[in-house]
Amino acid sequence: MTEEKNEKLPGNGAVKSENTGKPKSNKLPVGLIAIAVVLAGILIYVVFAYQKQKTNMYEMERMLTHEKDSLANELQMMIFGYDTLKTNNDTLNAQLEREQNRIRQLLSINASNVQLIRQYRAEIGTMRDIMKSYIVQIDSLNTRNKLLVAENEEIRGQMTRVEQTNIELEKVKEDLSAKVVIASVIQAKDLVVAGINTKRREVDRIDRLDKLRVCFTLRENPIAEAGRKTVYLRVLRPDGLVITDSSENIFLVGEESIIFTAKRDVDYENQDIEMCIFVDNTGDFIAGISFAELYLDGVLIGSTTFSLRGR
Repeated sequence: MTEEKNEKLPGNGAVKSENTGKPKSNKLPVGLIAIAVVLAGILIYVVFAYQKQKTNMYEMERMLTHEKDSLANELQMMIFGYDTLKTNNDTLNAQLEREQNRIRQLLSINASNVQLIRQYRAEIGTMRDIMKSYIVQIDSLNTRNKLLVAENEEIRGQMTRVEQTNIELEKVKEDLSAKVVIASVIQAKDLVVAGINTKRREVDRIDRLDKLRVCFTLRENPIAEAGRKTVYLRVLRPDGLVITDSSENIFLVGEESIIFTAKRDVDYENQDIEMCIFVDNTGDFIAGISFAELYLDGVLIGSTTFSLRGR
């Protein structure tokens, strides 16, 4: 076994080896140190770049979140705006409903990048322009509706005035018709009632009475309807009973059916016409003051009283 002797050289602390005869160093090579420094610089740059990118990504995510929230708020406000635009026009309401559905579809989409958000922002701008056009249409419709309401009120006022005028005219017409009816009634004048015996002499005693003679004149009336007329006679005894020879002697006065004593037909030519009606004494007359009434066309045209004595 060979013994090595190391001898320390003076001045640099190197040790001289007896085997090699060269000095031995304790320091790392310079190239390795340089590589380490470069790698450390690269690591520092990568870490710095990563932190910067991370910060940028966080800021971008925050901006995207804020933009999405802003878009969502705008969309919600537009939905509310469409709700306030409801009208009575079914066609326009259907169009508004379609636009609301488009907005709801946008709300249901999760925009995750800048490009989509820009597209949605542009689409919202278009929707806003559409909403403005609807607002203009609805304002125009509201203006027209106000004009129509005003016109309708004016028309209703005119109709009310026309109806009031018609009512007044109808009343005048009814009054005139009533006057015409009254004026067209054929009145009786010179009504005279007398009892006569079998010799046609006037008597006032019931036991001598053969017939009751009722004579009168139908007045001239140029506006009355000419033609065949029937005059009805009612003779009422002092006790109010109507003298008649048949229970079928009925005629109408208005809507009431009443009993008559005798009747006579006559051809009326709008001129005065004298006529008489005779009533046979069938034993129904009683002493006292009785009444005689004449009716034509359901209207009382004359009346008088007469007196008969008993035996």
